[in-house]
Amino acid sequence: MGTRTTMSPPVHLSLPTDAPRPAVGCDVCAALAGQRSEAYRRGDRSAVSDCNVEIVAHRERGRC
Repeated sequence: MGTRTTMSPPVHLSLPTDAPRPAVGCDVCAALAGQRSEAYRRGDRSAVSDCNVEIVAHRERGRC
């Protein structure tokens, strides 16, 4: 295998998406949004992501 003497091309990353909005009047979405805010405050980005997934899934299931 030959020696590589050139740099790899740059990696292009997209901007982060906006956080999903909870449905107006839905208690479950409101609770998840509250949990997400608390997780963000304490720096737990994994929990923030989990809450975002749950909000989207809850809305897509038509449970709002």
